[in-house]
Amino acid sequence: MNLNSLDLNLLVALDALLGEANVSRAAMRLNLSQPATSHALQRLRDLIGDPLLVRNGARMELTPRALALRSPLAQALDQVRTLFVSDDFDAARSERHFRLMMPDLAVELLMPPLMEKVTRLAPSITIDVVPWRGPAIFTPEFARTIDLVISIGDSFKGFHRQRLYTDSDALAVRRGHPAGAKLRKHEAFLAARHVAVIIRGQNEDLIDAWLRAKGIERRIALVVPGYIEALHVTARTDLVAFVPRRLISALAKQLSLVTVTPPLDPGIDEQHMFYPTRAQMDPGSLWLRRLMLETGRELETRKT
Repeated sequence: MNLNSLDLNLLVALDALLGEANVSRAAMRLNLSQPATSHALQRLRDLIGDPLLVRNGARMELTPRALALRSPLAQALDQVRTLFVSDDFDAARSERHFRLMMPDLAVELLMPPLMEKVTRLAPSITIDVVPWRGPAIFTPEFARTIDLVISIGDSFKGFHRQRLYTDSDALAVRRGHPAGAKLRKHEAFLAARHVAVIIRGQNEDLIDAWLRAKGIERRIALVVPGYIEALHVTARTDLVAFVPRRLISALAKQLSLVTVTPPLDPGIDEQHMFYPTRAQMDPGSLWLRRLMLETGRELETRKT
């Protein structure tokens, strides 16, 4: 291949086509017309010597060659982009868009104080929070769109990890719950009806996996996809939620909740911040990471 004749825009088009597996959606992503994107696909087919996208009924599918290209192409484009990253980052003037992935409890605990700092220091910056995904469905294409991940202990390929804050789990019940403090006792805990939290990418509530290892099964009356939903239901019923203590404390007054220490201590949870290896020296990423770590330290010193 003669690199002198290679148009870098074709690689950008290829990245969109491989990511979307659909010419129309790739055109929207590239801000091009569909005919222009179809023309780019044809040029890429001629250049690579492979059809790349083939029709299977009403859908388009990637060829084996196209699938093999996705990861190395993404890495190559990331490296090219770093060539044009400015050495300076002026937060006060920046209009940068950051994308964060975290579970709902991290949004509740971290985002209000973080946004106070961002609003004061960088009023034109935008932060987009997307729902948490487990490592199993954290695809390379999706990972490339993420600037920070907040998660408990999971590992994410291509991301570095820093501890953000620690927490422990406790029982949340509504104020005036008939069992109340009795839930500290093993028998009352087992007799209670519980809300389980199974977030996207997981097969069960992490608490249940921990309890099962000890030969204990809770009475699960309701399964919800997030911790906030669990606490809202708990606040209006006699159900019990086994959730992070800091989250109960944050919403206790608003939802009229009481924290009860469980009969079994699951120990300390460590919440981590993950950032992409490719952004390790990026000034904007460094700025946001410093703010997030500062927010985590402030949370750590807060009483629960």
